[in-house]
Amino acid sequence: MGPVGKQSPSSLPVPAGGSCLILFFCLRLGASCPQSCQCPEHAGAVAVHCSARGLQEIPKDIPANAVLLKLDANQLSHIPDGAFQHLHQLRELDLSQNIIETIGPAAFSGLAGGLRLLDLSRNRIRRIPKDALGKLSAKIRLSHNPLHCECALQEALWELKLDPESVDAIACHTAAQEEFVGKPLIQALDSGVSFCSTHHKTTDVAMLVTMFGWFAMVITYVVYYVRQNQEDARRHLEYLK
Repeated sequence: MGPVGKQSPSSLPVPAGGSCLILFFCLRLGASCPQSCQCPEHAGAVAVHCSARGLQEIPKDIPANAVLLKLDANQLSHIPDGAFQHLHQLRELDLSQNIIETIGPAAFSGLAGGLRLLDLSRNRIRRIPKDALGKLSAKIRLSHNPLHCECALQEALWELKLDPESVDAIACHTAAQEEFVGKPLIQALDSGVSFCSTHHKTTDVAMLVTMFGWFAMVITYVVYYVRQNQEDARRHLEYLK
């Protein structure tokens, strides 16, 4: 038998398990950042920049170790429940300059403890979703939204930690009382105005009007009944005479 020739490195068999590990590693690298976004990393923390990417939905493959997520200047109109529930390390979330109108009651579940800043400014939010924002300890920016100033909004704001740098820019786009349309909401509340007391007062007036109507009907019936009896008694006396 002749000497066995040496096999070239290119012809050496590669274990199937090794190729699978290499492929898995490559796929993980490819999925470490949403497409068209940038994800710079520093000391194990990731900042995800997806600003002005024309996004209509929140990316599904945001890294779990993200501490900053910028989704501003996109076309997001709705924030669904559980959109950020795997981002337990997130500290700042920027959703400003979108077209957000609705927010799911559990949209920010999983962020209650760690989130420090939530920017919802310059959207199309009319009513504050108290169930979604009430449990957050983060500073919240709500300026430049077409808010409807009413009792529900006032009660929601009592439970939120508004960002002091932008709170003066929260204005009433529409209001239960027309005199507050276009005016800063905080200025109106600081002056002692309460949309809730106005709501209760309106309800009380309506109740009083209803009660007065029933009372007037009862009085009218009693007067009619007495007069009718008097007439019958007079006729009866005349008959006896």
